[in-house]
Amino acid sequence: MTQLILHDVTKRFNDAYAVDHVNLSVPDGKLVCFLGPSGCGKTTLMRIIAGLETPSSGSLTFEGVDLTRVPANRRDFGMVFQSLALFPHMTVAQNIAYPLRLRKTDSATQARRVAELLEMIQLPHMAGRLVTQLSGGQRQRVAIARAIAASPRLLLLDEPLSALDAKLREAMQVEIRLLQQRLGITTIMVTHDQREAMTLADEIVVMEQGRIQQIGKPLDIYRDPVNEFVADFIGLGNILPVTAAGDQIVLPGGQRLAMPASPAGRAPASGQDVRLLIRPEDVCVRTGERGAATNTLRGVVTFVRDVGVSIEATIDCEGFTLTAATTPRETPGLHTGMPVFAELPAHACKLIAARAPH
Repeated sequence: MTQLILHDVTKRFNDAYAVDHVNLSVPDGKLVCFLGPSGCGKTTLMRIIAGLETPSSGSLTFEGVDLTRVPANRRDFGMVFQSLALFPHMTVAQNIAYPLRLRKTDSATQARRVAELLEMIQLPHMAGRLVTQLSGGQRQRVAIARAIAASPRLLLLDEPLSALDAKLREAMQVEIRLLQQRLGITTIMVTHDQREAMTLADEIVVMEQGRIQQIGKPLDIYRDPVNEFVADFIGLGNILPVTAAGDQIVLPGGQRLAMPASPAGRAPASGQDVRLLIRPEDVCVRTGERGAATNTLRGVVTFVRDVGVSIEATIDCEGFTLTAATTPRETPGLHTGMPVFAELPAHACKLIAARAPH
C-alpha cells in the first residue's frame, strides 16, 4: 500500500526551481533514500513533506488525506535533523520524553515509553546523563528515539550521519536499518552518500537540479542506470563516449567492441553518440597472453591502489583509461608500468544516454 503521494510538486525561490514537478509514491513500511549532490533539491523536498516548506504548486497526500497546507505540528511526523537539535540542558530521558510532554501525555505513560526506547537504543544506563556527555553515536541514537517517541506515522531523516567519522557512520547505518525494520515505520532519508543509500534503502530516489532522474531498488539503479548522470553518481563506473556501429561500438581509441542485443526500441542508431558503462568489478585484467576472449584491449597499468583485500588499477588503453577492481589472488604482482589485457565482457557492457547539456 502507498502511504505518501507527491503529485507534481514544485518549489520556486524567486525564479529558481529547487524542486521541479516531482511525482513520487512512497510505499508503506519502506525506507526510501533521496540521493543526489548538494543543491539538487533533496532537503527542500523533505522539508515540503515535513511541512516546513509550502510547495509553490502541486499536492501532497498521506494515507489519502491532503496535507499540502497542513502545518508541520499537525502532521504527526518524526524528524531527525542533520544537527540532531537535542536540548543540551536536558538529560537523555528528558530529551526523549519531550514530544510526549508536548502532547500532555501522563507521567506514568511517559516513563514507560522512555524506558522502552532506552532499551531499544541500548542506553538504559544513560537516562540521567546530559546529552553533552554522550558520544556522537549515542547522541544519534537519542535523536532517533526522540523522533519516534510519540509513534509518528512517518520518520524523516535529514543527513543524520554526516557529522560522524567513517567507522561510526557505517555502524550507525546498520543500526538505523535494523531499527526501521523492527518498527516497520515508513522512513525517508536524505543523503548525498551513495554507499549509505545502497546500504539502507529499499528504494532510492536519485535527484539532479530539482528533478527525479530515477527511482528504483539500489541494485537495479546500480546495474541499470537510465542515463550518464545516474551512472556516474551511483558507484564507480567506466563511462566512455562511444559511437554505435550496428551490433558493435567504436571506442575513443578506434577499437571496436561487440555488444549484447539491445531491448526492442532502445537500440541506438548507427553513428549515434552514446555512452558505454562498465563497472570496475566487471573489467577482467589478464597479465599473461591475450587469449581468445572477445572484447579484449591491450593496455598499461598507470596506477595501483592496493588496500590488501582488493586492488583498484587504472589502465591506459590508448585513447582512454579504464578502472578495474580485482584482488591479489586474481592478479598477483600487479604494478605500475605492467602491460596487461583488459577484457570487457559483452554482457557487462551497457549503453546509456549521454548527459544532457545544461
